[in-house]
Amino acid sequence: MTNTTQPTIRVVVADDHDLVRAGIVSILDAEPDLEVVAEAADGAQAAEAVKQHGADVVLMDVSMPETDGLEGLARIVAQSPRCVVVMLTTFNMGESIEQALRAGAAGYLLKTASPDEMLAAIRAAHRGERVFSRAVQDRLVDSFLGRARPLPQPPAELKLLTERELDVFIELARGRSNAEIAATLFLSEATVKTYVTRLLAKLGLRDRVQAVIFALQHGLVPDEEPS
Repeated sequence: MTNTTQPTIRVVVADDHDLVRAGIVSILDAEPDLEVVAEAADGAQAAEAVKQHGADVVLMDVSMPETDGLEGLARIVAQSPRCVVVMLTTFNMGESIEQALRAGAAGYLLKTASPDEMLAAIRAAHRGERVFSRAVQDRLVDSFLGRARPLPQPPAELKLLTERELDVFIELARGRSNAEIAATLFLSEATVKTYVTRLLAKLGLRDRVQAVIFALQHGLVPDEEPS
C-alpha cells in the first residue's frame, strides 16, 4: 500500500512581538502538515534555530531589534541554503522588498495577510515557488513595467512612534475599530485604546478621522481604503 502521507514542513517563526509570534504559531499548529520547531525574537536567533532544528521554512519579520530580518535572512542563506525564508512586514516598502529578494528571500508578505494566505505561502515557498502578498505583487509588476510611482517618504513624526504604536496606527488608519485592531494584533481592547491615545498625542492629531487623513496624505495605506 502506497504511503500518501505528506512530509511535515518544519517552520521557524521570527518576530520580536511575543503576542504576534504566539498568534502565528497558533495558526500553524492547527495544520497537520506544519510543525513549528522554534520561535525567535530576532534574526540571529532565527538563524541559530534553523541550524539547530533543520527547519524548512522561516517566517521572518523584517524589522526586529538587535539583528533585523534582512541580516537574519543573509545568515540563513549562507549557512542553510535549503531553508527558504518568507519575509513579513507592516509596510509595503519597495526598497526592503528589493533588498530581501536580492538577499535570497522566497517571498514577502504583509502582516495584514489572512491566515489562509499565510498558510498557502508557506506551502508554496516549501515547493520552491515565489510568494507575495497581492499588494507586493502589484508593486513588483508596476516596477517591472516602469510604471511605479515614487514612494512618498514616511513623515518624520512617525519616528516618534514605537513599532507597536505604528502597527496600531496603520490598522486605525484603515478604519478598523479598537476591537478589530485588538483581534488583528492579538492585543486587548484596553491596550489598543491606550496605544491610540498615545499615538494621536505624539502625532498631534485630534481624533481618528484626522489619523485617517494623515495616513492617506502620506501614502501609508495605499493598498486599502478605510472603511
